[in-house]
Amino acid sequence: MPCSTTVREVPDLVAVAQSGEAFVRMLRQLWDGGDAVLPVDPRLPPPAVDQLLDAMRPRRLITADGHLVERRDSRPVESGDALVVATSGSTGAPKGVVHTHTSLEASARAVSEVLEVDPSTDRWLCCLPLAHVAGLAVVVRALVTGTPLEVHDGFDATRVADAARSGATLTSLVPTALARVDAAAFRRIVLGGSAPPAHVPPNCHVTYGLTETGGGVVYDGLPLGGVEVRVADGEILVRAPMLMRGYRDDTSSIDADGWLHTDDVGELDTDGRLHVHGRRGDLIVTGGENVWPAAVERSLLRHPSVREVAVVGRRDAEWGQAVTAVVVPVAPGEAPTLDELRSLVRAEMPAYCAPTRLEVVDALPRTLLGKVQRRALGAG
Repeated sequence: MPCSTTVREVPDLVAVAQSGEAFVRMLRQLWDGGDAVLPVDPRLPPPAVDQLLDAMRPRRLITADGHLVERRDSRPVESGDALVVATSGSTGAPKGVVHTHTSLEASARAVSEVLEVDPSTDRWLCCLPLAHVAGLAVVVRALVTGTPLEVHDGFDATRVADAARSGATLTSLVPTALARVDAAAFRRIVLGGSAPPAHVPPNCHVTYGLTETGGGVVYDGLPLGGVEVRVADGEILVRAPMLMRGYRDDTSSIDADGWLHTDDVGELDTDGRLHVHGRRGDLIVTGGENVWPAAVERSLLRHPSVREVAVVGRRDAEWGQAVTAVVVPVAPGEAPTLDELRSLVRAEMPAYCAPTRLEVVDALPRTLLGKVQRRALGAG
């Protein structure tokens, strides 16, 4: 379980830049000592690490090679705090999401219940970055339930296949990684991080969640046990025992009634399933009509020549924004035509949702978890 055996009067925040099994060992050691952990991606360049540490103010840093570095300008955490997870949100500036041992355990048990995890027969594989909640959540689930765990330093398709052959039954992936493995090799796969592919294997669970929710809290459109979801003025609100305590800067996006304001837009259908449209800032307004990129992207991914696609709004003098498809083709020189893409979308959605511009690129800019970096595409 993610709980310390020794409770300090004033626990510290310790930054850990290790990865793989070394990170998990250090995590357990620090939790046993009563401290909270700030994961630091070891691949970050020094200026980015400095920016993160200055914002989060840990007491100590454990470097990638295991050295201890004391820091002067530090700030303690509260008793019961377990993790501070950095997230850039919509601003790009690092913001620390504080999770307690209680919130982490609530998440781990709810997910383990829906996945029907059996510690005697299952084994978790963690191959996502441990500086992000998706990777951390895998580790926490294994520790809470006593399920065997295999941790990789990063995603490698060959190693993932080897892990499945040697007994790993559960894993968490992003769509870009899912496309590179045999999904049938695992009993269950938790899929998150970005829009799912057009065809989701039957053993995959498409999830919705944030760093602030400790990972996915909605599986295949339905809330996990103990999770409440409602939509107010188009915004998705979540109330659950696995929500963060708050942010490291003492602010919070949780209101007085316990509802987390996600800044995501969506709707609940008559069956109570959640349909996520995207971040408020992703909305494209063209000729006075609202277009959500995710829905258009799902349509475009059905074209056999489209490997990856991002839909963004480009400034347009006449329409305000032009719906633009940024496409990575399946093979060089085999990109779809704009007319083909427009026909595909118009068969499923209103005509104003169809792209009016097409840009062909070799790759889309993505985060370490596979999310498209729309700011890097110059959306707006």
